[in-house]
Amino acid sequence: MTPALDIAPERAGQDIARLALAIAELLRQLLERQAIRRMDSGSLSEAEQEQVGLGLMNARAAILDVAARFGLAETDINFDLGPLGRLL
Repeated sequence: MTPALDIAPERAGQDIARLALAIAELLRQLLERQAIRRMDSGSLSEAEQEQVGLGLMNARAAILDVAARFGLAETDINFDLGPLGRLL
């Protein structure tokens, strides 16, 4: 179970990075779902599909790179929202 966000002075940077990365990953997943819907509907050309795919892969790599710089694992950017379940 991922610990709750607890901003302690010695970990403030890491916890803020964790929150920012969780938001970035949530937005990336939403963009990915929208891109899939657009591909399924045929509203993206092959070139656009390639461009969107590369952009999403680069965004994912950047999120994981920043997480690693702050000593965070991929699982650290997913918050437990209690009765609402996991954020991601």
